[in-house]
Amino acid sequence: MRNAQFAMRNRGQGEQKRRLQPAKYTYSIKGSDLLKDNNPIVDKSKAFALRIIKLYKYLTENKKEYILSKQVLRSGTSIGANAREAIRGQTDADFYCKFNICLKEAEETMYWLELLYESDYIEESHFNSIYKDCKEIVKILMSITKNQKD
Repeated sequence: MRNAQFAMRNRGQGEQKRRLQPAKYTYSIKGSDLLKDNNPIVDKSKAFALRIIKLYKYLTENKKEYILSKQVLRSGTSIGANAREAIRGQTDADFYCKFNICLKEAEETMYWLELLYESDYIEESHFNSIYKDCKEIVKILMSITKNQKD
């Protein structure tokens, strides 16, 4: 599969907007390395999605909770999927639109995590850890979408 390295570059003369663009292409056997270099939001959102999947398994298998766990699974894994899609945005508007969707999904995930914690489905230590990761992703996404307005 193709392994793309992305680098930040200025868009046009004097514009403040930034956009991730392919720097070079190499071929790699590992498809999981795709879009990894120089892109912390892709890495962090994927690692977060894997944590959410483990949380979902724990909630359904051990706590027999199916409704809230499904909601947190959908919103928590959607962040990374939309981030990957944003990288391939055809226009600046498409790029920022997808990252705004990521931000909304991250905020929704925080809500479901709060409900799970406040309803005693997850312990405080686990909640604090995963919630902190989600807040970090929100901060990164806010800085990306903020550049749209500058």
